[in-house]
Amino acid sequence: MWQRAYNGEPMSGDGLRAILFDMDGVLYNSEEPIAGAADAVNWVREQGIPHLFVTNTSSRGRAALVDKLNRFGVTADENQILNPGVVAAAWLRSQPAGGVALFVRPAARGEFAGLACLAEDAESGAAYVVIGDLGDRWDYHTLNRAFRLLHSDPEARLIALGMTRYWQTPEGLALDVAPFVAALENASGRSALVMGKPAPAFFRAAFERLGVPAGAVVMIGDDLQADIAGAQAAGMKGGLVRTGKFRPSDLDGKVRPDAVLDSVADLPRWWRSQAG
Repeated sequence: MWQRAYNGEPMSGDGLRAILFDMDGVLYNSEEPIAGAADAVNWVREQGIPHLFVTNTSSRGRAALVDKLNRFGVTADENQILNPGVVAAAWLRSQPAGGVALFVRPAARGEFAGLACLAEDAESGAAYVVIGDLGDRWDYHTLNRAFRLLHSDPEARLIALGMTRYWQTPEGLALDVAPFVAALENASGRSALVMGKPAPAFFRAAFERLGVPAGAVVMIGDDLQADIAGAQAAGMKGGLVRTGKFRPSDLDGKVRPDAVLDSVADLPRWWRSQAG
């Protein structure tokens, strides 16, 4: 079942023209597809509704994400995926040249090709320190090396590839990027420049790529803060799904989704209800 809006009032959906899909927790849980997700995305494509896949995943590049979507029956290409690595790399290329310290997994380093990336054991010389999802590769030595790079140059910029706090794994919830960024912000005394959700600039890059005004876009996600609150702060609508990291207590807080769906499989019916 789906609700037209969380507060019981109809969403003003006659102006909705485009969709942003979160990926993990919406289309799949880790390595398991969510039932009906592929059919829902295929329906969106058949209807000619502009859409993008937007994700804070920074553990792999877009090519790997395309392969994963294809395995689950969702047809996509790299140009339809917007992730923090793409946005961060574009920003870095527009900035004064300087050493880039990447704290990302090897599978995600390709997005930063052509930049002056430092050796993985460097403890100085970074103008930019980029923090992504290292998963269980994080340890005290690695986190401390990131701190030393920041501390060695007061002008070094701390770059966060999203500020997702945690995500759903087959073993349970797991820490994502935000806790490690928060530790470095605290230790270094400087604020991170966020290149993923929930930063308004990330959502702006998405709807500008679609060529659709913010108010005509709905973000479908499972993360109340990164997806729903972030999208609403950027002037978009936010549709929360009851899959992935969703917990019933999400509906008790200050953030009010514009719609709540049992899963993305309900999207076609919900979309049609907005036009009615």
